Amino acid sequence: MMDEKVICAGFGGQGVMSMGQLLAYAAMIEGKNVTWMPSYGPEMRGGTAYCCVMICDRPVGSPVIANDAGCSIVMNLPSLRKFEKSLVAGGYLLVNSSMIDERSERDDVHEYYIPADELAMECGNRRVANMIMLGAYLEISRAVQPENVMEAFKKVFGEKAEKLLPLNREALRKGMEYAAILDASSREQNSGFMEAAQTAL
Repeated sequence: MMDEKVICAGFGGQGVMSMGQLLAYAAMIEGKNVTWMPSYGPEMRGGTAYCCVMICDRPVGSPVIANDAGCSIVMNLPSLRKFEKSLVAGGYLLVNSSMIDERSERDDVHEYYIPADELAMECGNRRVANMIMLGAYLEISRAVQPENVMEAFKKVFGEKAEKLLPLNREALRKGMEYAAILDASSREQNSGFMEAAQTAL
């Protein structure tokens, strides 16, 4: 059963609100029940801005995500410190390592450190760092199909933004590929640890 609870957080201007909107719209396209709850206010002026997205097969009872997030996508250090605490044990923490040079204080979650700004520059525009992170989330969670995110892009940004589709599609793909590499590396490490343990026995 689908029950995704996601927090997207960063500085105002890093595209965290649109990241959440795209995820929510894509889930709607797939017929899922969704909520998107943004946080506006003075923190938008350089502090931590964030939104909460819930994706469920059943009706959503409450849009509030307290300390039961399955995934936190954080674009800056204040967001890391604030929202790593909101994750359930075994949850997923996606960190923009281009802007954050510290590690998580949690030892009971799955961590992904993604140089989103550098990967975005490889696509030709640093402003698609949010799409890099969204792509990484899609690879890890399989919450929605990438093609539906691009369909949602048209709804969120309108027809005038269609010329930006190739750039954003490339960023989404690059984020997915990077997360897949991290996953493969993690599996290899775990396999090595298990072999070493078996040898010791």
